Amino acid sequence: MTQYAVIKKLTGPETAEVEVLRGTACGGDCGSCETCHYASKLRVEVKNELGAQPGDRVEIETQTSRVLGAAVLVYVVPFVLFFIGYGIAAALGLTEAQSIVVSFAFFAAGFVFAALFARRRKSRPITYEIRDIIGSEADAV
Repeated sequence: MTQYAVIKKLTGPETAEVEVLRGTACGGDCGSCETCHYASKLRVEVKNELGAQPGDRVEIETQTSRVLGAAVLVYVVPFVLFFIGYGIAAALGLTEAQSIVVSFAFFAAGFVFAALFARRRKSRPITYEIRDIIGSEADAV
């Protein structure tokens, strides 16, 4: 997965902090609320083996499978467990209200599972690497 970012500061001899501009539903140009505009920036640390300097626009890359795996864990697993919980409760002959309570318990368990799994995997965080230096912020003006 590749994204475009701007180097904000150097954090080590071969690492830097970048600001990634994420896409938004309105393209960040809705003008009516500007809420998504401020929430669309993300700062991450990247491997800077190319020697990019603060202000440089760069292309960064990470393993797509790692990003998609994290998204599935956080978004899909709790949702699937919600329906599994409802199905189990209904199969046991519980009332609809009880089935709904059980399904929400399974949903919450999915988030707990995701949090525990993420905590266990902190030793292997998602890493980003600079693939190309595109230019500097001064070039964009």
